[in-house]
Amino acid sequence: MARRLFPGAPQPFIDLSTGINPYPYPLPPIPSGAFARLPDAEAQMRLAEIAARTYGAPSAAHVALAPGSQILLPLVAGLVPAGRATILGPTYSEHARAAGLAGHEVTEAGDIEQLRHADLAVIANPNNPDGRIIAKDRLLALAQELKNRAGLLVIDEAFMDVGPPEDSLAGETDRGNIVVLRSFGKFFGLAGLRLGFALAAPRLAATLNASLGPWAVSGPAIAIGERALADTAWMDATRDRLATAAEKFDRMLVELDVEIVGGTSLFRLARTSCAEELFGRLGNAGIVARAFREQPAWLRFGLPSEADWDCLRSRFGTVRSGSS
Repeated sequence: MARRLFPGAPQPFIDLSTGINPYPYPLPPIPSGAFARLPDAEAQMRLAEIAARTYGAPSAAHVALAPGSQILLPLVAGLVPAGRATILGPTYSEHARAAGLAGHEVTEAGDIEQLRHADLAVIANPNNPDGRIIAKDRLLALAQELKNRAGLLVIDEAFMDVGPPEDSLAGETDRGNIVVLRSFGKFFGLAGLRLGFALAAPRLAATLNASLGPWAVSGPAIAIGERALADTAWMDATRDRLATAAEKFDRMLVELDVEIVGGTSLFRLARTSCAEELFGRLGNAGIVARAFREQPAWLRFGLPSEADWDCLRSRFGTVRSGSS
């Protein structure tokens, strides 16, 4: 797509359009059996146990394993009968599409109070693209109101690895009507591995696991997931590294005369009245950002890889000089 839009741009492109960690987890040696045989139940259980421990779910019975959190969206939306789905926005557009696939009438709301009468309420926490955080007590109050009406609360915690852990609802899933989605690939920088989790009451987790089938997650993904999710030293060091990189990147972004209005340490959200023009100048300089049709003043930037910092600074210089 970038090559079609900007055929004269220097290459390779510096792709800042995603929120994926540019400092990926180092891949461990993978036994050949992980490729040659179907995953066994014991390996899947080990991964579920480690995921429950790392994310704060009550037990492995509260974990559904999936080949990426994306595939879970319509399955989770289908845990309640088709009705009214309300999504706190603006946010990741796939939630609306998935709820529609499950038969719901979908609306987007700008205030959490507007989710109280939904059959299916969806909140990304931290939110993509602005990093908005909804405090845990407000989420639990909403969950209780929904429960009184047999409604389901879905919390997408794809970026909670770099968010405030005290606001996670992973430990609250025994309330029965809360499903928490966690993405492995974003924080660990291994999106192509396709690994994700739904955390829910055992009855709901079992339903999701049954819908996905007996070998939903590949052997290599299980092997890498087990190792990475237990590596607390790497996770702690990476959070610090990302926070430092985000601060450094902010200092570069403001040189483009944009305002940093949100984000997480995996992505930054900038606002400018010239966003469309800036998107084009960046593209022509070989830099891909994320633009938003519904929010024309926004641009979202992922962090550059370690190898791209110097080149990015040089290309930013070209963008700045082109605006003068």
